Amino acid sequence: MAKVLVLNASYEPLNITTWQRAVVLLIKGKAEQIEHNGKMLYPDFPLPTVIRLLHYINLPYKDIPLTRRNILHRDGHTCQYCGYTGEDLTLDHVLPRSRGGEDTWENVVTACVRCNVKKGNRTPQEAGMQLRKPPRRPHSSLYFEVTKYLRGDSNQEWKKYIIGS
Repeated sequence: MAKVLVLNASYEPLNITTWQRAVVLLIKGKAEQIEHNGKMLYPDFPLPTVIRLLHYINLPYKDIPLTRRNILHRDGHTCQYCGYTGEDLTLDHVLPRSRGGEDTWENVVTACVRCNVKKGNRTPQEAGMQLRKPPRRPHSSLYFEVTKYLRGDSNQEWKKYIIGS
């Protein structure tokens, strides 16, 4: 099923919707088509991949839950110490819980089993290990969700609207 990126009137990512809902918004005159992938719905109507609402919608901030799946996504399913990408990844507390480390976005990273065991109950500095990038809270829930759809060659039209968010 084709998904469509919905932009606010200010070109900020707002939502992901179905192509059917996007077509309804276009027909009703509530949105304009910004991008399409060349596929045609009708001979003169390209299937949209990005639409922009004509009126600005104000949305409140939405917090992203700290879950294993979200941490793996944030870290690109990659060990933050050695760069390994595979199935047997674990979560590691940068400052171990036994030493006061908490379950926060800034203290939990993805690690392979080997690096997690090597680090043990120490900080990365004490273990002589370097984090590839400092862990941080994702800044936008929509940006975080949309990047899940940017794998492979699908939805490449979205990139220019997402990367700067």
